[in-house]
Formats: sequence, structure tokens, C-alpha cells
Amino acid sequence: MLDIADELSRWVAQGRDFAVATVVAVGGSAPRQPGAALAVDADGTAIGSVSGGCVEGAVYELCRQALEDGETVLERFGYSDDDAFAIGLTCGGVIDILVTPVRADAPAREVFASALSAAAAGEAAAVARIVSGPAELRGRPLLVRGDGSYQGGLGGHPGLDRTAADEARAFLDAGRTGTLEIGEQGSRCGAPITLLVESSVPPPRMIVFGAIDFASALVRIGRFLGYRMTVCDARPVFATPARFPEADEVVVEWPHTYLESTQVDGRTVLCVLTHDAKFDIPLLQLALRLPVAYVGAMGSRRTHLDRNERLREAGVTELELARLRSPIGLDLGARTPEETALSIAAEIVANRRGGSGVSLTGAHTPIHHDGPKATARRIGSVA
Repeated sequence: MLDIADELSRWVAQGRDFAVATVVAVGGSAPRQPGAALAVDADGTAIGSVSGGCVEGAVYELCRQALEDGETVLERFGYSDDDAFAIGLTCGGVIDILVTPVRADAPAREVFASALSAAAAGEAAAVARIVSGPAELRGRPLLVRGDGSYQGGLGGHPGLDRTAADEARAFLDAGRTGTLEIGEQGSRCGAPITLLVESSVPPPRMIVFGAIDFASALVRIGRFLGYRMTVCDARPVFATPARFPEADEVVVEWPHTYLESTQVDGRTVLCVLTHDAKFDIPLLQLALRLPVAYVGAMGSRRTHLDRNERLREAGVTELELARLRSPIGLDLGARTPEETALSIAAEIVANRRGGSGVSLTGAHTPIHHDGPKATARRIGSVA
């Protein structure tokens, strides 16, 4: 739901009634991941997607029905070999869809409005909703903000709200969306429940060191992938907003000095394109010790070997050095800045999603990878 927050927050501001269908769980080769959503308003206008087309029509009708009767429903769609005309996923996967009406007179409307507003504004927010459990509680939302405060309630017990808020905060800190199982004792409502926790976090950062033509191409593709882009270079004649109009910020500073002072996290990507030892060594010495998602450095294989020796001399351990992706990028035979940027971006995506980087043709590997799974956890289960 939060993935279409911009549009939905406008619908809320306009006072529209709507129903939102959200992917709760997937199995096999499903095209969309948990959190993907399709919404339908009272006039029949639809936005978003839950399956890339396979079951959109059926989900659209479920949304229309939910608007009429006000009922939240959980529906499973899968491929049927026995019935060629069954509604399902042609890719062979299975998806569970939660359909929730959000009408103007609904008690939970204010919670949904706050969650959508926060996500649209780029603020950290998570929404927990009961997917399975007592029917009267299904679909109720709890909004959890980055500071741990929460709004709304799941309707079962204050203890359940506190437990859900704590767990949703953990999902939010990791930028994850997934399900959470709470046992009968933990739920405080006499039955086990399953929560869907959707997280919306500010865009991850990509910091590109080196104001060169390759950096300009990488900024463009980084923006396309949803990163907040920073270009940093110590040379003011090259590091100018005019040369990098699509960057969110251009910083004139020694790279390692800037990295020491700026905020990074576990989703941050660092791309070192300077291939100049006086910049690279102090920068990489610091970067390889930070808890970031990816550190890559440009240069020939000769430059790579020389740089590694310099880093060892500077005290970088073999374990730290193993984190360095150098020469940066996947082997695409890239020549131009744009092709090189594509090579780098492909490696970043593969690193993020757990892909191998090999051609899918003839490979016996999954098409979709998710990296570390947001596996369901069980809390307060009865032994």
C-alpha cells in the first residue's frame, strides 16, 4: 500500500472512498513482492499493480466488492494445471492478497491517512495490519513512526499493540516488508494472528566519488533505481551542479573527509570512480569499515592490485578487503560511460538481491531473488 502512497494520499485529501489490495505473501515465481498494491476508488479508477497483469481483473472486482460491503478479505491466487481458465499466475507462483476498504466514514481512515501522508513525504513509517486471526480484527492498521511512537490500534489488547509496534519498528529499522506471526498468548486476543508489516523509508543513498563523465552516467541510472544521489570530489572546477544536474547534491570536499561526516546506513552504496591513490586509499580505508551495503572502486586490474597492496600497508585487513568490489561492475564488455554505469548498477542490484550476475538463458537459478528473507517470526506461541 505504501508503494502508491503519493496517489493514495491525494485520494484521501479529495475525500474519496477506496479499497486497497496488498500483496501479503508470495510463493514461487510471483511477479510482485509483499507490499505491492492496487487501489480502486468508488468511481472505478484503479492505480498500482499486484501481479503485473495476471490477476489484476479479479483483484479489481474484489476491491469493488469490498467498497460495497465494507468487508476486509484475504484471497489466494495460484496457477491451476487442472483448470486452464482458472484465475491465477501463469508464472506458476502463488500470492496472498489482503483487500481492505478505506471509506471516509471508517474509524481507521485517519490512521491510513497519516501513514500515506508520512510515506508520501519520505518519512520513515511502518503500517502493521492483521492478515489472519479473529475476523472482526482483520485489516485494522497500526502506524509506527521512526521514533517508535504509534497511532491507531489492532483492536485486540493494548499489549498486542505494544508488541506489534516493537516488531514493526524492527522491520522499519531494516527497511523490510513482510509477515509476523504472533501466537495465542502473545496476541492477547484468544487466538494466534498474522500481521503484515509494510515499511516505507527514505530513499537509500548512493555516493559517487569522482566528478568524471562516468559519474554523470551513474547518477542518471542511480536516480532511475530510486537512490538519493550525491557526487563528491575535492576539485571545485569539476564538482559543480551544472555538470551533474540530476544529482541531489554535489559536494566539494576531500572524499574521506566527507565520508567521515555524512550519514550512511546499511542500504548506502559507495562508488569510488577517482582511481587516484591520493583520494582512493584514505577513502577506502574508511569505507571498508563502515556498515554499508556496497563498496566498489573503478580501475584497471593493475590499478586494483596496486590499490590492494596500498590498502594492506595502510592497515586494511583481508576480511575488510574482501568487501571491496574491484574492478567495479559486472562483465558486460562495457565501453561508454553509459554502458559502464549499467555494469555498475547491475552489480549493485545483484548484490542487493542476491543474484549471480550470469545470463538467465540456460541457467537453473531462480529469476527473482530477495537477498535476506523477511521471514515470519513467532511470538508468544503456546507450547
